[in-house]
Amino acid sequence: MTKSKRDEFTADEMQVADTAKALSHPARIKILKMLAEKETCICGEIVESLPLAQATVSQHLKELKRVGLIQGEIEGPRICYCLDPVFISKSFESFKNLFQDICKEGCLPCKTKTRSKR
Repeated sequence: MTKSKRDEFTADEMQVADTAKALSHPARIKILKMLAEKETCICGEIVESLPLAQATVSQHLKELKRVGLIQGEIEGPRICYCLDPVFISKSFESFKNLFQDICKEGCLPCKTKTRSKR
């Protein structure tokens, strides 16, 4: 039995990549910042604060929730969104470890490591 390409990556590598993908849109970054400032938020307030249609904001919220960065609870006719501090803390550590591994040979500052120019 042969391994699939996905089996060649660790669970942490897959999680970091998935989280990075979820963070790859400025609207999602803005949503996370809004939730951090208010600690909790309802969808309507988020929609009013962004130059996007409600359906588009809902898709961004869905993606952030899918990876675990936010939680959403139904409160009557509304969904109240908040950050998931446990997941964010774990993600922060994973990203920190990733960049420490990448830069362990003097990447920061780049002066200490010679790079080839393309």
